[in-house]
Amino acid sequence: MRRRLGWLLLLAFTLPSVGCALPIYSARPAKRAEQLIYTSENMRSIVQEWERFWFLDMPSHATPYRVHGGVI
Repeated sequence: MRRRLGWLLLLAFTLPSVGCALPIYSARPAKRAEQLIYTSENMRSIVQEWERFWFLDMPSHATPYRVHGGVI
């Protein structure tokens, strides 16, 4: 009984640190490279979506030089 409890404790502590039970990418190198490219392209488009959400991709109408705003 103690031995079984010991194995269960060992399994309970080591199983979460092993990694994902189901691999996220394919085992075939060609397919895995394709999946990694798709993933990196999706991560690259996040920046574009973020800029579009905060309207950072819009052109600036501010002048490139400082102007005096008052009456001279």
